[in-house]
Amino acid sequence: MSSTSALPSHQAASLPSSRGRGAAIIVYMLFLGSVLAVVTAPLGVLIAHLKRRNADDWVASHFAFQIRTFWLGVIGGGVFVAAWQLLGLAGLPPMAPWAMGYIYFTVCLIWMVARCGVGIQRLTSNRPIDNPRSLAFGGARISLED
Repeated sequence: MSSTSALPSHQAASLPSSRGRGAAIIVYMLFLGSVLAVVTAPLGVLIAHLKRRNADDWVASHFAFQIRTFWLGVIGGGVFVAAWQLLGLAGLPPMAPWAMGYIYFTVCLIWMVARCGVGIQRLTSNRPIDNPRSLAFGGARISLED
């Protein structure tokens, strides 16, 4: 029994189609799982790349957002590793690059988890990502209020 069959016909017709929605939720879960096992993020981006062409437009915005999240993370990580190496070669006390590394890692972790949180919230509300090319949270307003 589908979830729309319990709805009156005028409400069921107003729901957006959801081709690709299940795959998008799996990708968000794989990204969140990468906090513990890094290998899940590349699997997630692979799924996003494979599924985005056959997804409905509003779901495709989630795949674009996920793909961008992955590649921004990879590029940011590469830039950081290069900067970290340069700081180590600059003769700074060893604690300076390590402290910078922990701060950077924490900020990146918060950024990635927040992007996944925004994406999951919008996906479960059947809403697209307003600006999938955003560096922040896809155009969503973030607040700590109810």
